[in-house]
Amino acid sequence: MEGFKDQAMNLLNGTELLSTDTIKQVFTDLQHVLPSLNHLKVIGERGSGFRPRAGEVQDFEVLRDQCLQQGALFEDPDFDTVDSSLFYSKAPDKSFKWLRPNEIASNPQLFIEGASRFDVQQGELGDCWLLAAVANLTLNEKLFYQVVPNDQGFEDKYAGIFHFRFWQYGRWVDVVVDDRLPTYHGKLIFLHSATENEFWSALLEKAYAKIHGSYEALKGGSTCEAMEDFTGGVSEMYELNEVPPNLFTIMLKAFQRQSLMGCSIEADPSVTEMETPQGLVKGHAYSITRVTYVDITTPNTTGKIPLLRLRNPWGNEAEWNGPWSDKSPEWRFISESDQQSLGLTFDADGEFWMSYKDFVKYFSRLEICNLNPDVLTKEQLGEDSNKRWEMSVFEGEWVRGATAGGCRNFLDTFASNPQYRITLEDPDDEDEERKCTVIIALMQKNRRAQRKIGAECLTIGFAVYQLINPDSLPKPLDQNFFKYTASIARSPTFINLREVSSRFSLPPGTYCIVPSTFDPNEQGEFLLRVFSEHENNMAELDDEVGMGEVDIKIKEQEPEPDKVDKANEKIKEFFLKLAGEDQEVDWMELKDILDYAMRNDVASNTASGDNILLNLLQTFCEAFCQGSPLASTFNMEKAGFSKDVCRSMIAMMDWDRSGKLGFEEFKSLWIDIRQWKIVFKMYDKESQGYINGFQLRQALNSVGYHLNTHILNIMCHRYATKDGNIMFDDFIMCAVRLKTMIDMFKERDPDNKNIASFTMEEWVEKTLYS
Repeated sequence: MEGFKDQAMNLLNGTELLSTDTIKQVFTDLQHVLPSLNHLKVIGERGSGFRPRAGEVQDFEVLRDQCLQQGALFEDPDFDTVDSSLFYSKAPDKSFKWLRPNEIASNPQLFIEGASRFDVQQGELGDCWLLAAVANLTLNEKLFYQVVPNDQGFEDKYAGIFHFRFWQYGRWVDVVVDDRLPTYHGKLIFLHSATENEFWSALLEKAYAKIHGSYEALKGGSTCEAMEDFTGGVSEMYELNEVPPNLFTIMLKAFQRQSLMGCSIEADPSVTEMETPQGLVKGHAYSITRVTYVDITTPNTTGKIPLLRLRNPWGNEAEWNGPWSDKSPEWRFISESDQQSLGLTFDADGEFWMSYKDFVKYFSRLEICNLNPDVLTKEQLGEDSNKRWEMSVFEGEWVRGATAGGCRNFLDTFASNPQYRITLEDPDDEDEERKCTVIIALMQKNRRAQRKIGAECLTIGFAVYQLINPDSLPKPLDQNFFKYTASIARSPTFINLREVSSRFSLPPGTYCIVPSTFDPNEQGEFLLRVFSEHENNMAELDDEVGMGEVDIKIKEQEPEPDKVDKANEKIKEFFLKLAGEDQEVDWMELKDILDYAMRNDVASNTASGDNILLNLLQTFCEAFCQGSPLASTFNMEKAGFSKDVCRSMIAMMDWDRSGKLGFEEFKSLWIDIRQWKIVFKMYDKESQGYINGFQLRQALNSVGYHLNTHILNIMCHRYATKDGNIMFDDFIMCAVRLKTMIDMFKERDPDNKNIASFTMEEWVEKTLYS
């Protein structure tokens, strides 16, 4: 594909007449590469999910051109040749040396006779799970060149820099590396090719190590994880001691859809890898490279037998030695033509065949990565072009005290979790029960890369609830719904893996998916994906941001009108004493007034003139003695409002941008504050001075503010304590900011179209002053 971009530009610019064959080739190449460029991000770019350690965005072509102009080989500052790039938990136990390919072998090449599953040889690192996925990747040319772009090599434009593309939590990320590789006594110590001067696999492993922080971070994992990162697909995991009756059909369909598959045998906890009498290795990841029915003719019977082809990433003689293994007598019952169509060979290359029956008997776990529908073309699927999955994807997060509600065991907070509504309308084409196949996958983000700071995977899972009359139910579903409604499906278990997924067969209808951690208040980000045979309509089941009615309970607690009038007179008297000649107060004077009014709850204490006089005197004395040793004499029960809250209150009511409030503006503010205080007391039943973050949505709903999960999360990020609690001062700030922003928006949306327009200057002014 080298040079196709220049040809494409000449074609578009009309600067060169191209032959029909050349034009076809240009568009073939574009069709080949565009899926990999869809939403492609480079490391350090906003939205890539990665921060550059050296502070700059790493663009492959820009960096390569710079190196070529300077006549220098690229050295990656974001993944340098230091011990921490190898190991994060210890110092290396031997003296590794980083060498470039031309220092390791003569005539280095990226590929020799293309990429093959036999180019994947395991080194000293315990990442066979990754290698099994890499071997699978080589079986699909389009997928392979999406991950390993072929616009690079050791000949033309070589500058010691290479790049690879990985799917990371909903987006493709372009990862740049230099070609300095860790060696010992001049030999590659990690992943390498069987051919000494072929380097694509070693460089791919280095790029994958880079996005996770080190080579050691790749130690131990699930083949599903790497298969997803190479394809953007959704994985399923099957424990083979509980095999569904249609598992081989599932595997056959998966192979027809060009899904990637891997398997393993449960290991002895005391032994990492151990060979069984049948030649299989426990605790080791294998690739499944073929699934098929084969015609068999024996002296007694004729029929079809389900067979699988597997590969051991070691690429050596460690192979299955039972029925259908290399040179086993069973092969004499298969015709020579069928053997040729299967590509049957009997080399000691780690690849072998076995029956489905023995596969289920001797292996413990099967992993299937179902490919993203964008990856597969009709040409690739051939007659099965209608077999592509339909997909829906949502990103979300669990925030401590807000949306990290834990599993259904914690009923009080379970409804606080993010919720997603999905509608399945059309049953599967070949399903006699008229049901819909759906695969639900919940993935937690960035945990492997955080291993070096002690972050392990959270224990995650999900539950599915059927919604009989969805339009009559609250948004989001509340505690009462979950109290009286049982789930119709759920993840097999809550487990501390990067992803938990499961396949379900559900009748057409509307459902709610609730992803959660097992325990409440475990914070993390996640990706929720749903694959189905036919289109699924999926959306967040959430409230709309806006204003509503104040809770009737709040109105019932409002003081009687005559008390309010008397209170207003007392506050006005104090207001005018503090205000200047212009009869307005700035934020500092506002703070004194509010601290006085709130501490003494003026509306309910108007009959006690002595108390008011005493507290008024205390307020002045505190202000006068502030910062002196006498300040402790006038001890305040509470610290009062912060300066930031008072400044925001001024901004909320200050329509003329004078930085001050008149009494009428203050009176309107006081009405809001009084309601906010009543609500806070309703939820702070033990008078602790804070409410639980899980109560924030309900508390703000009570004063008429409606939030969705996204707004709730950022408010808790901004205003909650580490324990997920909201202090009184911060609750008031939440209410002030919400009122300010909603009023600002409504001012520019007179027709209620949910669209507002601002110039840059207006937006900067309003957000800075709010």
